[in-house]
Amino acid sequence: MLFKQSGRYLLSLIAISLLILSGCVGNKTPAEKMYDVLEDVVTKEKVFEEQQDPLVTLEKKEKNIYDQIIELGMKEYDQIVKLSDEAIQLTNERKNHMERETKSLKESEQAFKKAAGIKDDFDDTKVKKTANELYDIMMQRYQAHEWLYKEYSSALTYDKELYGMFKNKNLPLEDLEAQVNKLNEQYKQVFEANEKFNMLTDQYNDKKQLFYKKAGLKSNN
Repeated sequence: MLFKQSGRYLLSLIAISLLILSGCVGNKTPAEKMYDVLEDVVTKEKVFEEQQDPLVTLEKKEKNIYDQIIELGMKEYDQIVKLSDEAIQLTNERKNHMERETKSLKESEQAFKKAAGIKDDFDDTKVKKTANELYDIMMQRYQAHEWLYKEYSSALTYDKELYGMFKNKNLPLEDLEAQVNKLNEQYKQVFEANEKFNMLTDQYNDKKQLFYKKAGLKSNN
Protein backbone atom coordinates (compact mmCIF):
# COMPACT_ATOMS: atom_id res chain seq x y z
CA MET A 1 0.00 0.00 0.00
CA LEU A 2 2.82 2.36 0.87
CA PHE A 3 4.52 1.52 -2.41
CA LYS A 4 1.44 2.42 -4.41
CA GLN A 5 1.05 5.72 -2.63
CA SER A 6 4.68 6.59 -3.27
CA GLY A 7 4.21 5.75 -6.92
CA ARG A 8 1.24 8.11 -7.26
CA TYR A 9 3.20 10.81 -5.44
CA LEU A 10 6.15 10.38 -7.81
CA LEU A 11 3.87 10.58 -10.85
CA SER A 12 2.33 13.74 -9.46
CA LEU A 13 5.77 15.32 -9.06
CA ILE A 14 6.65 14.40 -12.65
CA ALA A 15 3.40 15.91 -13.93
CA ILE A 16 4.02 19.13 -11.98
CA SER A 17 7.60 19.32 -13.29
CA LEU A 18 6.42 18.90 -16.87
CA LEU A 19 3.89 21.69 -16.41
CA ILE A 20 6.59 23.98 -15.05
CA LEU A 21 8.94 23.14 -17.92
CA SER A 22 6.26 23.68 -20.55
CA GLY A 23 5.49 27.02 -18.96
CA CYS A 24 9.13 28.03 -19.20
CA VAL A 25 9.31 27.08 -22.86
CA GLY A 26 6.15 28.99 -23.67
CA ASN A 27 7.28 32.14 -21.81
CA LYS A 28 10.16 33.15 -24.05
CA THR A 29 10.86 36.84 -24.27
CA PRO A 30 10.10 38.69 -27.52
CA ALA A 31 13.85 38.91 -28.13
CA GLU A 32 14.24 35.14 -27.77
CA LYS A 33 11.27 34.50 -30.05
CA MET A 34 12.63 36.87 -32.68
CA TYR A 35 16.05 35.25 -32.39
CA ASP A 36 14.53 31.83 -33.08
CA VAL A 37 12.77 33.15 -36.17
CA LEU A 38 15.84 34.91 -37.58
CA GLU A 39 18.13 31.93 -37.05
CA ASP A 40 15.54 29.62 -38.61
CA VAL A 41 15.57 31.88 -41.66
CA VAL A 42 19.33 31.37 -41.94
CA THR A 43 18.79 27.61 -41.97
CA LYS A 44 16.04 27.87 -44.58
CA GLU A 45 18.34 29.83 -46.90
CA LYS A 46 21.15 27.29 -46.89
CA VAL A 47 19.82 25.77 -50.11
CA PHE A 48 19.62 29.26 -51.62
CA GLU A 49 23.28 29.88 -50.83
CA GLU A 50 24.28 26.51 -52.29
CA GLN A 51 22.94 27.55 -55.72
CA GLN A 52 25.13 30.62 -56.14
CA ASP A 53 28.45 29.08 -57.19
CA PRO A 54 26.89 26.50 -59.55
CA LEU A 55 24.86 29.24 -61.24
CA VAL A 56 27.92 31.39 -61.82
CA THR A 57 29.84 28.39 -63.17
CA LEU A 58 27.04 27.48 -65.58
CA GLU A 59 26.71 31.07 -66.77
CA LYS A 60 30.45 31.20 -67.54
CA LYS A 61 30.30 27.89 -69.43
CA GLU A 62 27.35 29.08 -71.47
CA LYS A 63 29.08 32.39 -72.26
CA ASN A 64 32.09 30.44 -73.48
CA ILE A 65 29.90 28.35 -75.78
CA TYR A 66 28.17 31.48 -77.10
CA ASP A 67 31.56 33.00 -77.94
CA GLN A 68 32.58 29.81 -79.77
CA ILE A 69 29.39 29.86 -81.84
CA ILE A 70 29.93 33.48 -82.85
CA GLU A 71 33.51 32.75 -83.91
CA LEU A 72 32.60 29.68 -85.97
CA GLY A 73 30.14 31.22 -88.42
CA MET A 74 27.66 29.16 -90.43
CA LYS A 75 30.42 27.28 -92.28
CA GLU A 76 30.74 24.98 -89.26
CA TYR A 77 27.01 24.26 -89.05
CA ASP A 78 27.27 20.80 -87.47
CA GLN A 79 29.53 22.13 -84.73
CA ILE A 80 27.17 25.06 -84.16
CA VAL A 81 24.25 22.66 -83.70
CA LYS A 82 26.27 20.60 -81.22
CA LEU A 83 27.32 23.67 -79.24
CA SER A 84 23.79 25.09 -79.30
CA ASP A 85 22.40 21.87 -77.85
CA GLU A 86 25.03 22.00 -75.11
CA ALA A 87 24.11 25.60 -74.36
CA ILE A 88 20.41 24.73 -74.16
CA GLN A 89 21.25 21.98 -71.66
CA LEU A 90 23.20 24.48 -69.57
CA THR A 91 20.22 26.82 -69.71
CA ASN A 92 17.99 24.04 -68.38
CA GLU A 93 20.46 23.40 -65.55
CA ARG A 94 20.48 27.09 -64.70
CA LYS A 95 16.69 27.01 -64.58
CA ASN A 96 16.80 24.08 -62.15
CA HIS A 97 19.19 25.92 -59.84
CA MET A 98 17.05 29.05 -60.00
CA GLU A 99 13.96 27.02 -59.07
CA ARG A 100 15.75 25.52 -56.06
CA GLU A 101 16.96 28.97 -55.07
CA THR A 102 13.43 30.37 -55.27
CA LYS A 103 11.94 27.46 -53.32
CA SER A 104 14.47 28.09 -50.56
CA LEU A 105 13.54 31.79 -50.45
CA LYS A 106 9.83 30.92 -50.27
CA GLU A 107 10.50 28.66 -47.29
CA SER A 108 12.57 31.43 -45.73
CA GLU A 109 9.70 33.89 -46.23
CA GLN A 110 7.19 31.59 -44.56
CA ALA A 111 9.52 31.23 -41.58
CA PHE A 112 10.24 34.95 -41.41
CA LYS A 113 6.57 35.94 -41.45
CA LYS A 114 6.34 34.62 -37.89
CA ALA A 115 8.21 37.77 -36.91
CA ALA A 116 5.11 39.80 -37.79
CA GLY A 117 3.50 38.67 -34.54
CA ILE A 118 6.59 39.44 -32.46
CA LYS A 119 8.08 42.71 -33.74
CA ASP A 120 5.68 44.96 -31.82
CA ASP A 121 5.97 43.12 -28.50
CA PHE A 122 9.12 44.87 -27.30
CA ASP A 123 8.86 47.30 -24.37
CA ASP A 124 11.96 49.18 -25.48
CA THR A 125 10.84 51.58 -28.22
CA LYS A 126 14.27 51.60 -29.89
CA VAL A 127 14.34 47.81 -30.11
CA LYS A 128 10.77 47.78 -31.41
CA LYS A 129 11.65 50.36 -34.07
CA THR A 130 14.66 48.34 -35.20
CA ALA A 131 12.61 45.12 -35.27
CA ASN A 132 10.00 46.78 -37.49
CA GLU A 133 12.66 48.20 -39.81
CA LEU A 134 14.25 44.76 -40.02
CA TYR A 135 10.91 43.22 -40.94
CA ASP A 136 10.17 45.80 -43.63
CA ILE A 137 13.59 45.42 -45.24
CA MET A 138 13.32 41.64 -45.36
CA MET A 139 9.87 41.72 -46.93
CA GLN A 140 11.19 44.11 -49.58
CA ARG A 141 14.03 41.64 -50.14
CA TYR A 142 11.58 38.83 -50.82
CA GLN A 143 9.72 41.04 -53.29
CA ALA A 144 13.01 41.91 -54.98
CA HIS A 145 13.79 38.23 -55.43
CA GLU A 146 10.39 37.66 -57.01
CA TRP A 147 11.29 40.38 -59.51
CA LEU A 148 14.71 38.81 -60.06
CA TYR A 149 13.16 35.37 -60.61
CA LYS A 150 10.73 36.81 -63.18
CA GLU A 151 13.43 38.64 -65.12
CA TYR A 152 15.91 35.76 -64.95
CA SER A 153 13.30 33.29 -66.15
CA SER A 154 12.53 35.51 -69.13
CA ALA A 155 16.24 35.75 -69.91
CA LEU A 156 16.55 31.97 -69.86
CA THR A 157 13.63 31.69 -72.29
CA TYR A 158 15.30 34.18 -74.65
CA ASP A 159 18.59 32.30 -74.32
CA LYS A 160 16.98 29.05 -75.44
CA GLU A 161 15.26 30.85 -78.32
CA LEU A 162 18.62 32.24 -79.44
CA TYR A 163 20.34 28.86 -79.45
CA GLY A 164 17.39 27.42 -81.34
CA MET A 165 17.82 30.18 -83.93
CA PHE A 166 21.51 29.34 -84.30
CA LYS A 167 20.47 25.91 -85.56
CA ASN A 168 18.43 27.43 -88.40
CA LYS A 169 20.60 27.59 -91.54
CA ASN A 170 18.24 29.98 -93.28
CA LEU A 171 17.80 32.38 -90.41
CA PRO A 172 17.87 36.02 -91.55
CA LEU A 173 20.71 37.98 -89.92
CA GLU A 174 18.35 40.76 -88.86
CA ASP A 175 16.25 38.25 -86.88
CA LEU A 176 19.33 37.03 -85.06
CA GLU A 177 20.43 40.58 -84.30
CA ALA A 178 16.97 41.42 -82.99
CA GLN A 179 17.06 38.41 -80.66
CA VAL A 180 20.51 39.33 -79.36
CA ASN A 181 19.36 42.91 -78.71
CA LYS A 182 16.27 41.64 -76.91
CA LEU A 183 18.43 39.35 -74.81
CA ASN A 184 20.86 42.15 -73.94
CA GLU A 185 17.99 44.36 -72.80
CA GLN A 186 16.59 41.53 -70.72
CA TYR A 187 19.88 40.96 -68.94
CA LYS A 188 19.95 44.64 -68.06
CA GLN A 189 16.70 43.99 -66.17
CA VAL A 190 18.26 40.94 -64.53
CA PHE A 191 21.24 43.02 -63.46
CA GLU A 192 19.03 45.75 -61.96
CA ALA A 193 16.90 43.21 -60.10
CA ASN A 194 19.97 41.42 -58.80
CA GLU A 195 21.55 44.69 -57.65
CA LYS A 196 18.42 45.60 -55.71
CA PHE A 197 18.21 42.15 -54.13
CA ASN A 198 21.87 42.28 -53.06
CA MET A 199 21.46 45.80 -51.69
CA LEU A 200 18.48 44.76 -49.58
CA THR A 201 20.35 41.65 -48.41
CA ASP A 202 23.20 43.84 -47.17
CA GLN A 203 20.74 46.21 -45.49
CA TYR A 204 19.00 43.28 -43.80
CA ASN A 205 22.25 41.81 -42.51
CA ASP A 206 23.34 45.17 -41.11
CA LYS A 207 19.96 45.79 -39.50
CA LYS A 208 19.91 42.27 -38.06
CA GLN A 209 23.25 42.82 -36.34
CA LEU A 210 21.99 46.15 -35.00
CA PHE A 211 18.83 44.49 -33.71
CA TYR A 212 20.83 41.75 -31.99
CA LYS A 213 23.02 44.37 -30.35
CA LYS A 214 20.09 46.45 -29.08
CA ALA A 215 18.16 43.37 -27.93
CA GLY A 216 21.20 41.91 -26.16
CA LEU A 217 21.40 38.88 -28.44
CA LYS A 218 24.38 37.05 -29.85
CA SER A 219 24.36 35.93 -33.47
CA ASN A 220 25.47 32.48 -34.51
CA ASN A 221 26.23 33.78 -38.01
